[in-house]
Amino acid sequence: MVETIYQELKKITEEEQKILDGCVEIEKNLYMTYKKSEVDASKLLEAGKLIQIRPHTRFIHFPAHTHNYIEVIYMYCGSTQHIVDGVSIELLQGELVFLNQNAVQEISPAGIDDIAVNFIILPEFFDYALIMMGEEENLVRNFVIDCLRGKKESSSFLHFKVADILPIQNLVENLIWTIMNKQPNNRSINQATMGLLFLQLMNHLDRVEINQTVEDQKLVLSVLGYVEEHYREGDLAELAKELHYNVFWLSKEIKKRIGKTYIELIQEKRLNQAAYLLQHTRMSVTDIGMAIGYDNLSYFHRIFQKKYGETPRKYRFRTLH
Repeated sequence: MVETIYQELKKITEEEQKILDGCVEIEKNLYMTYKKSEVDASKLLEAGKLIQIRPHTRFIHFPAHTHNYIEVIYMYCGSTQHIVDGVSIELLQGELVFLNQNAVQEISPAGIDDIAVNFIILPEFFDYALIMMGEEENLVRNFVIDCLRGKKESSSFLHFKVADILPIQNLVENLIWTIMNKQPNNRSINQATMGLLFLQLMNHLDRVEINQTVEDQKLVLSVLGYVEEHYREGDLAELAKELHYNVFWLSKEIKKRIGKTYIELIQEKRLNQAAYLLQHTRMSVTDIGMAIGYDNLSYFHRIFQKKYGETPRKYRFRTLH
């Protein structure tokens, strides 16, 4: 914990002083414009900015609300209690919660030593971070990003329990410090830092909770992780054995919870990998087909053309010129 940051964040704000003096409700005009239950980015962000921070307002209940931006909450010290889409979350020191724009959030009153930092972030701020994460498709990463963007209706938050992961703690404090001190070139610095933070978080997906049951989220991430690692030779029966599930039950659950069959997931990963290799290597089309798991090269050509609308050779020529 950086002392200068802590001293700044723990100060009683003008809004908090009014609460301590007897105000029993939040001042909605500080947060909302047209929709009474939607916190408006224009109220919290300076014109032209993509990201801002503010300490969470303590001592008062914050009623159910949504945001027209992506909110990230970092628990600097202490803890806070949240209800997000009906799911109770206790956010402890050092933990992060990412809320997409569809999330309905309610927050219990925080005490004087419960200091949370709210990041107000417009979606386009993440564009550079996604570039840093690489062009090669990653099913696990895509699942997480879709949750963040609100494309997964059942996954409106990501709760990262990463208090003991030092690189993540350092990156978050760097982000807070740079924004607070309005450093030169801060947009580029902040976007690069967010990119590094995402890369670190992707290394610790075993520490993330989403608003599904523990069994559901474990199954989804286990399946996607297996496909990511074993797309060349991965077998559903082997995955079922590894996860201690019946193969027929697992097949149905994959389709139900992810929206695609196991074969579709394998094929998606293989073709994404083929496209990446065509653009970034000099491997022959034949070698690429074999490398991603297709012994039948005519079949590889056929399904590649079905997805991308052209043969692998034409795809390579077009993307390189």
